[in-house]
Amino acid sequence: MRLSGILIGLMSFAIIGLFHPVVIKCEYYFGARVWPAFLAAGIGFLLLSLLPDSVIVSSTLGVLGFTCLWSIGELREQRRRVERGWFPENPNRKKRG
Repeated sequence: MRLSGILIGLMSFAIIGLFHPVVIKCEYYFGARVWPAFLAAGIGFLLLSLLPDSVIVSSTLGVLGFTCLWSIGELREQRRRVERGWFPENPNRKKRG
């Protein structure tokens, strides 16, 4: 019996669930301008996913990479949610004009 599919699914669920608050916090403290860090991390994790022999490790790194890339769009969406008043705006962060 192979449990690798269940383990990969569990890791995917955990990574996506972890990134939800990460995106919210990053937008709060840094704004959407932090997107290059997510781009670099995403590309890095995708490249790293090519190296392991383990399907589970490779899949987990791939999911992590694509989740970082997906987060770039979510940062912009989070900014819109803040503008709509759905999430608090950081009063200590200067607005960029």
